[in-house]
Parts: sequence; structure tokens; C-alpha cells
Amino acid sequence: MSLNVPVATPIGSNPDGPGAASGGNGVLARSAGEGWAARIDIARKSGHPEDIDVLADEAPSAALRASARALADEMLRQRDPRESPGKVFLFSGHRIDTPDRPLPRFPADREGIAAARIGEALDSLGAGPDDLAIAQGAAGGDILFGEACLARGSSLQLLLPLPEPEFIATSVLPCCAGETWRARYLALRDRLSLPPRIMPDALGPLPRDRAGKPGDPYERCNRWLLYSALAQGRDRLRFICLWDGNGGDGAGGTAHMVEEVKRRHCQVTWLDTRELW
Repeated sequence: MSLNVPVATPIGSNPDGPGAASGGNGVLARSAGEGWAARIDIARKSGHPEDIDVLADEAPSAALRASARALADEMLRQRDPRESPGKVFLFSGHRIDTPDRPLPRFPADREGIAAARIGEALDSLGAGPDDLAIAQGAAGGDILFGEACLARGSSLQLLLPLPEPEFIATSVLPCCAGETWRARYLALRDRLSLPPRIMPDALGPLPRDRAGKPGDPYERCNRWLLYSALAQGRDRLRFICLWDGNGGDGAGGTAHMVEEVKRRHCQVTWLDTRELW
């Protein structure tokens, strides 16, 4: 199954609206649609239905969204279930606080308690060598989770919302003891059987709204993480969050991921950072 996109409209626009394919806007619309279709084809050829599901959310029209989802579903049906992991552990959690954070959320001196809680959660859920873990690689919860999974023999796949140097600069180094966390991230990455997947490489540039504003990379990455876990089978998914129960500092935080997971009625193990004190 493939998708044919002769003319499409920019993300967020009305494909049936006046002037949708006329003049300069029509050229831009066609370019946006062709770029989107090219990304779908790359994901199809590389065997990543989870990428197609993310791109389906960003489709130029409802018809193309439905076609993309049908393609992803067909790819999943063709997978050999014997090649799937036993369980899939998806993680989202707070970063270690930055030195200038006004109200503590995950202080550096609570790292040991958080690491123990993550390990206990994995043990209670039976994490082992047949399982797959999926997370970003930010300082704090992500790295603690990754280290705990590897210690239990589980495979780990990191999905980064930004190119690695930029991700380290924004999500690792600003935290307390940033250089130490950077070394731990690199050590974790070097132990992986597969390199981190980089979202701009896999999915292309962020979609833009009608005003030309790009979407949030961390929010998009949350959906990518979740779809990557769901692609292995909803019944296999175990979601662990290290969270204070509040909204995040911006879009795409743990609160957003919790909302997305609950919306799909998946199992949630909540480690409340307010209990780390």
C-alpha cells in the first residue's frame, strides 16, 4: 500500500477552503504535501509504522490521515509476533532541577531515592532480558530509567526530539552537575545495541501552523515515544512516570505524556516526586 499526494495543503489548513491550491499558496501547499508523502514513504520502506502514525497526526487532510493510519495498521499486521518483546516499558519523567529553579521539583540530592523507586517499579513489573524499554535521554528520570533497564538486561531504545548535540545542550547540561549527567548519558548511549533515533532525521521538520509557527518538538516526541511503544502491542505496554502531578514548565512534558497514555487506557505506574522528600 502506498500514498499518492498530487496536491496537498499546509498542515493546519482547510484543504477545501477558497484558494487552497491557487497562486503561490498552491505551490507551497503542493510542496508541503509532497514532503509529507515522501516522509511516509521513507517510514514505510524502513519498516517504522510508528513514524507513520506520528505523520498521520500531521496529515494535510482527513483523507490522507486515514490512508496513513491504514498503511501503519497494515504494516503492523504483517509483523511476526514472535519478534516482539515480552513487555515494553515506556518512561517519562522530570529532569533533575537546574541550579536556579525557584521551587524544587526533582532536587539533585533526591536522585538516589528516585533511582531506587524506578528500580522497584521495574522489578514489580517483571522487567527482564526479553523486554524493551523506550525513553528520551534527559538528565534525571530518563537516564536513571535507562540505567535501571540495562541493569536488568532489557533492551533500550532512546528517541531524541533534537539532534544529539542540541539535545545534550538543552536537556542534559543545564541541570545540576550537568557535565556529570552528560558523561552518564554518553556512557548509557555507548551501551545500546541500537543508536538513538533522532526525530528530525526520522520524521523531518516540525509541522507548522497557518501562521508559520512550528510545533513543539517535545510534544511531538511524546507522541513518537508512545506510538513506538504501542507498535509493539498495546497489551505489552507498561508506562512508568516520575512526576509531581502538576503541569509542566512548557509543552511536551510529563503531564502531556500521562494525558496521552491515559487517553488510550494504558497501564500507568506513577512514581510521585513529591514523595521523594
